[in-house]
Amino acid sequence: MTVTRFAPSPTGTLHVGNIRAALHNWLWAKKTGGRFVLRIDDTDATRSEERFVDAIRRDLDWLGLAPDAEARQSERFALYEAQFDALVKAGRIYPAYETAQELDLKRKVQLGRGLPPIYDRAALALTDPDRARLEADGIRPHWRFRLDHAAAIAWDDLIRGPQHFDAATMSDPVVRRADGSWLYMLPSAIDDVDLRITHVVRGEDHVSNTTLQLQMFAAMNAEPPAFAHAALLTGAEGKLSKRLGSLGVDHFRDTGLEPQTIRAFLARLGTSDAIEAVGDDALIAGFDFAHFGRAPARFDEAELAHLNARMIHALDYADVAERLPAGMGRAEWEAVRPNLTTVADAADWWQVIEGPIDANVDVDDRDYLATAAQTAATIDWSGDPWHALTAALKQATGRKGKPLFLPLRLALTARDHGPDMATLLPLIGRARAIERLGAAAGLV
Repeated sequence: MTVTRFAPSPTGTLHVGNIRAALHNWLWAKKTGGRFVLRIDDTDATRSEERFVDAIRRDLDWLGLAPDAEARQSERFALYEAQFDALVKAGRIYPAYETAQELDLKRKVQLGRGLPPIYDRAALALTDPDRARLEADGIRPHWRFRLDHAAAIAWDDLIRGPQHFDAATMSDPVVRRADGSWLYMLPSAIDDVDLRITHVVRGEDHVSNTTLQLQMFAAMNAEPPAFAHAALLTGAEGKLSKRLGSLGVDHFRDTGLEPQTIRAFLARLGTSDAIEAVGDDALIAGFDFAHFGRAPARFDEAELAHLNARMIHALDYADVAERLPAGMGRAEWEAVRPNLTTVADAADWWQVIEGPIDANVDVDDRDYLATAAQTAATIDWSGDPWHALTAALKQATGRKGKPLFLPLRLALTARDHGPDMATLLPLIGRARAIERLGAAAGLV
């Protein structure tokens, strides 16, 4: 069975890049009949906060990306200890005693000589007496994973294609700090094995992590998952944007975006597929890693807003009834829906229908509107009152086109644009229409 995972750290709220990664994992699990796991990476006790754990769950629920299972790294330390001990005994993890200042000096010396700043493995030359002396001096070691320089690092990435790296060009990664706390690399690989993760779908900024973790899987005699690294998002200006790091569910919800809009937009952003106002069935059926490009994906909020409008224009009354103003029914929703960019905008049009409104018309149109008020009282309102009214006014006044229609729209809605008046006028109703025309003419 396919098992994917989304593994955020609860040190803040989800941003758009996180949301996109979660969505990709959810879509692949759904397409393959698999499971989508939420893994809370809370090994950093000083920065992790329970309020962010709750926020992550809440945001995924609002987005419609509910996981099939959840795991927390803070509850899995015994598993990490056991695997850590085994790798130490196997010689794949070793203690190192350099301070941060000493490591920084080494890197500066290497760079000054035109060499890559790779850890020199000096700790491996220490004898047991050397280590005992250092620890007697109060120096506690941090722990590094020993890369196998003779083993090629290669995988066929589902998005990037064949990948090849030379382990000899990399530093042995630190997997555990001197205080005993864990860094990301090893616990993540241990979890992927234990949770039987089959696919790791994440951003291309994790490619360097994958190169190292593949050797960790090999050291644990475990089959690695398949990897897919998507190109990162850029802002509308074409550059990596810090703003993308601040855009999250709260922002999207506050601006009136629909969860389905976000799913439809981010599912195909960076692919060869057209971004359309479609439902999850189409998104799941069409999701294919082969459709992803290597170029950074351009995130444009204006394009997202346009998609949201198209999505709303397809929503049925039943989909939104609970979010509409009290009293607003199907007829009113269907009348104003083509003019909405968010569902919340429906409240403005409900005010137009129900009133009161504050119309501002040209003084030169007052006599015309007085005639309109009188005419509105005589036409048949049981059929199509808008066309009955405009036809009668055209014959009585000789007006046509904009001079005929616009003053009426302004007087009846206080707006110069909006839904089709033939649909809107019956909802405003005879009494309110006559009253508004009369008020605009100065008769009231």
